[in-house]
Amino acid sequence: MIQGLRTVIYPVTKLADASAWYAQVLERQPYFSEAFYVGFEVGGFELGLIPDGQPGSTGGTAYWGTQDIEAEVARLVKLGAEIVERVSDVGGGIRVATVRDPYGNLFGVIQNPHFDRAKVA
Repeated sequence: MIQGLRTVIYPVTKLADASAWYAQVLERQPYFSEAFYVGFEVGGFELGLIPDGQPGSTGGTAYWGTQDIEAEVARLVKLGAEIVERVSDVGGGIRVATVRDPYGNLFGVIQNPHFDRAKVA
């Protein structure tokens, strides 16, 4: 079951520079900062930066929250989606996957045990 929007990931070419820029834009420091990912909490949602991929208007992916990512990916595939990135643990018990919907759009799902369920229940 999809619970709601959780995370939007932007690929960047210079992670440190982008992190500093978004810290100014969002007027807060990241809550998670590693060489492979920088995450900002913004009003109960997350803006994430990754140091790979192609930035630009088609580079970002929205991630929709779920409590059972394996079941959700299976359900999406049954509905006609194609797996782009299989379920993987990206650290801290956070698991993500990406599918392409039947219309060509990327659709991300995320299971984040750190997400405050009280805010979104």
